[in-house]
Amino acid sequence: MNLLSFIAKFSEKFNAPHYELLGILAIGLVFALILGFITQKIGLSSIVGYLIAGFCISSITPGFKADYEMAFQLAEAGVVLLMFSVGLHFDIKTLLSVKGIAIPGAIVQSIAATTFGTFIGMHLGLTLSSSLILGLGLAVASTVVLIRVLTDNNVIETVPGKVAVGWLVVEDILTVLILVILPSLAGILSVSGASADNAATITILKEVGLAVLRLGILWLLVMEVGGRFVPFVLSGIANTRSQELFTIAVLVIAFMTAVVAALLFEASLALGAFLGGMVVGRTKLSDQAAADLLPLRDTFAVIFFLSVGMLLDPRFLLQYPILVMVCIAIVLIIKPLTALIVITLLGYSPRTSLVVAAGLAQVGEFSFILAQEAQRLKLAGPEVYNAIVITAIVSITLNPAMFKRIPKFASGLKKNEKVWNFLNYFAQKRERVKHENAQVEVDKDQKLAIVVGYGPTGQSVTEALIANNIKPVIIDMNLDTVISLTQKSVSAVFGDCSKKEVLQAAGIDKASYLIITVPLLNITTAAATLAANLNSETRVLVRARFLNSLAHLKQIGVAGIAFEEEEVSKGLTALLLEDLKKQKTQPQIDD
Repeated sequence: MNLLSFIAKFSEKFNAPHYELLGILAIGLVFALILGFITQKIGLSSIVGYLIAGFCISSITPGFKADYEMAFQLAEAGVVLLMFSVGLHFDIKTLLSVKGIAIPGAIVQSIAATTFGTFIGMHLGLTLSSSLILGLGLAVASTVVLIRVLTDNNVIETVPGKVAVGWLVVEDILTVLILVILPSLAGILSVSGASADNAATITILKEVGLAVLRLGILWLLVMEVGGRFVPFVLSGIANTRSQELFTIAVLVIAFMTAVVAALLFEASLALGAFLGGMVVGRTKLSDQAAADLLPLRDTFAVIFFLSVGMLLDPRFLLQYPILVMVCIAIVLIIKPLTALIVITLLGYSPRTSLVVAAGLAQVGEFSFILAQEAQRLKLAGPEVYNAIVITAIVSITLNPAMFKRIPKFASGLKKNEKVWNFLNYFAQKRERVKHENAQVEVDKDQKLAIVVGYGPTGQSVTEALIANNIKPVIIDMNLDTVISLTQKSVSAVFGDCSKKEVLQAAGIDKASYLIITVPLLNITTAAATLAANLNSETRVLVRARFLNSLAHLKQIGVAGIAFEEEEVSKGLTALLLEDLKKQKTQPQIDD
């Protein structure tokens, strides 16, 4: 008996009542772990494994049959955390730096994919609303897949990488807006279907007006009122130095904004969470908040993909083979080709065009959210959802391979002189390539050092760095210290240095030194190990208490260690010798 069949047989015991939640968490995550590991090992995205794992615990397969309603509620939590994280990392500066290409490019590509999807859907017998949802779902790329592909190929910090991320941010905003209007759209379609007279037109306009008004009030409430209240509350909680309370506070903001948006303003959970993330993202606490939420977000994201896979019906391939093939063609051909043409016409280099086109040739989590919401509102049938799910599985599977073939594809284009000259014409005319390359070189030449802790030792180290023309970036868990340093134009990040997001926010990717002035071995170990994985060129200098930790610290790659035990020993010995010397030189007084 193989492992999977054993798990399937064992999991049947969890089909009993009152075990629905435990079954999803236990059996579902076991399948996700095994299949995610297998797909990762064979070079595919682990998301594919999670989707297959969801299918393995669905009602179609034998063994454990997960309660979909329970899984969907857990998945909703994953959507909230995912959208909150998107809002948390929403950097308006990054978007503005590439707005000239990201905004028009994302809009044109979204319109192209939506138009093709709607056109094909209607010609294959789908309703107008189902066809529209199909087209919108195919237009949105996966944040998880894009960031992973860009990171794996070391292009996320390059100009093409920044353009791709900015493009995706615009797509995310468009999707959020679509999610907002879906409930109103459902009402509009129901009204227009009942009557086409003037009264129906007025009703439709009222629906649209109320939707816009609710969105405006929600925005003001969260961004303005919450923007003043949330930083004050989070600062007070951060100053308690309790990580548990801080994490709970961030979760409260994420889920309360989501629930308030859904219940009071008839918007979506996703929008509320997104706005809540933007509010926290404005504070100095955003990096620590992201680090604390990451494990929860990733765990619930897995459950989200499980719930998606649970609705996958392979029989759909036999019922709608043409629909599936056309959807895949739109994602793998129409979307990349549109991006390639738009970016070329806007005057960017062929490399930028190819990176963005390949990176966005997939669909993922936001498409699932959109299709699920549309299905709940009865705007689309299960055939739309299944088409998007199957298209996502295929595109996510092929996307990393497509990305790695960019150099070969570029070489093939160079052989066709007319095509290559066309791709370079607008870039040469506007001299974008030269400008982009110069900007990258300036960034690479910047030298900095990260200092963990700003006590007396940290202050002394910072002064030495400034004296030697090295830019210091301080990481500290005291919010008042971070705010004070920022006001003095000293770069500072609030958070735990053992968290990946905090080190990345401090600039570990280009740091010459990581200097840890906090003498806690567990924190030093985690931060030094993480730094070695993120940037092997960074030299790590640390403060430690006991000499017996020398071998351990050297083993994890620490370049230099200042031991408190050794310094105290030297200091006390020097004091003793100095005192003995004084005693010897003092004259003896007889009684």
